[in-house]
Amino acid sequence: MTESMEKSTVTLGQGTGPLRGVKVVELAGIGPGPHACTLLADMGADVIRVDRPGGNVLGGGSGDLLTRGRPSIALDLKNPDAVETVLQLVESADVLIEGLRPGVTDRLGLGPDTCLERNPRLVYGRMTGWGQDGPLAQSAGHDLTYIATTGVLNGLGQDRARPHFPLNLLGDFGGGSTYLVMGILAALVEAKTTGEGQVVDAAIVDGTAHLATMISGMLASGAWHEQRQSNLLDGAMPFYALYDTADGRQVAVGALEGKFFAEMVTRLGLDGVCPGQYEMERYDEMRDLFAKTFASKTMAEWAELFEGTDACVAPVLTPSEAAEHPHLQARQTYVTHHGVTQPAPAPRFSRTASTLGAAPSASAGQHTRDALAAWGVADVDALIEKGAAVQD
Repeated sequence: MTESMEKSTVTLGQGTGPLRGVKVVELAGIGPGPHACTLLADMGADVIRVDRPGGNVLGGGSGDLLTRGRPSIALDLKNPDAVETVLQLVESADVLIEGLRPGVTDRLGLGPDTCLERNPRLVYGRMTGWGQDGPLAQSAGHDLTYIATTGVLNGLGQDRARPHFPLNLLGDFGGGSTYLVMGILAALVEAKTTGEGQVVDAAIVDGTAHLATMISGMLASGAWHEQRQSNLLDGAMPFYALYDTADGRQVAVGALEGKFFAEMVTRLGLDGVCPGQYEMERYDEMRDLFAKTFASKTMAEWAELFEGTDACVAPVLTPSEAAEHPHLQARQTYVTHHGVTQPAPAPRFSRTASTLGAAPSASAGQHTRDALAAWGVADVDALIEKGAAVQD
C-alpha cells in the first residue's frame, strides 16, 4: 500500500497475501502476541487490534513495527459494553489472539467458552510464557526466564563459565509467536473441514523446547555434551566460530563440510600450514592460526575476499548494514515503508504475494470509530459517549 492509498477509513479485504479474507481479533499484549498478529496481517489477514485506553507502557506508537498492518481500537474491557463489543467482533471473526495470564479473559467475560458459544468455528489462540496450566502458569516471566527453564539457555554462548543470552528472538518469537501462528493455521484448516473451532495453547516453554529437538536427540545418543563449547555447533570447533578482524569487527566462519573447509583454508592462504580439519589434538593450533590470519585484514576486506564463495565465511553486520547488503537488497529482504526501513513479509508466495499495509498506529484507539464501523459494529458514537470505547 502506498502513502496516498492510506486514508482514515478502514476497509476490510485489502490484504494481498494468502490469508486475505481471514479476520482476526487481537487483544493487545506485548512481544509474541503482537508479533503473531503481524505475521498474520503481513499474509493478508484483516486484524483488528483491541488496545486498552492509553495503550501499553511497553509498546505502541508509530515506531512499533509489531503493530503494523492493522488498525487500533481502544476499549475499556472493564465496561460490559466494551466486552459485548469484542464479542460482536468475535461473531464474524475466524481467529482471536490473546496474551494475558491464564484466567484473565475468562474473568473479563471473553474466555474460550464464551467466545466459542458466540462463534463455534472460532480459533482461539492463547500466547503465554508458561502455558495455561502447570505450577508456574500464574507466575510472571520473560523470554530470558523461559529459555533458562527449558534448558536451552544453558547451551548458548562460547563461554564455559556462564551462558550468554541472545536477544528475545529465541523465546518470544521463535518458541512463542511462530508456534502460535503455526497452531492457528493448522486449526483454521481443521475448522474448515469440521466447522468447529478450538483453543490453541501456545507456551514459550513448549515451543522453545521443541526448537531444541535436534539437541535432545543428540544428547540422548551421546553425540552432545551439556558443557558449553564442547560440541560441533557451539564454538568448540575452530571452523565454526567467530574471529576478530583488524578493525575490531568480526567474521563468522561456518565451514563444516570438508570441501568448504578446504576452500576457506585455500583463500586464507594456509594450504600446507593449517592442521587437518579433524585433527582434534591440534585444534588450539588451528584456532590460533585462524585468529592471527583474520586479524590481518579488516572485516570489509575479508567480506570482499569470501563473497560468493563456498568457504562459508561472512561478515558480522549491524542491522543497518544488513539492509544495505547487495544480496538482501536484491531480494528486498528489507524495505522502506512509510519512511521506515523494516523487514519485508516472510515467507514468500508465488501467486498471492504479501505486501505491507498500514503503518503502526500512532496511538491506541487511533482507528476506533472507523475500524468498528468496518467490522459492522453499530452506533460506535454511543460506545464512545459511554466511555466503553475511546477514539484518540
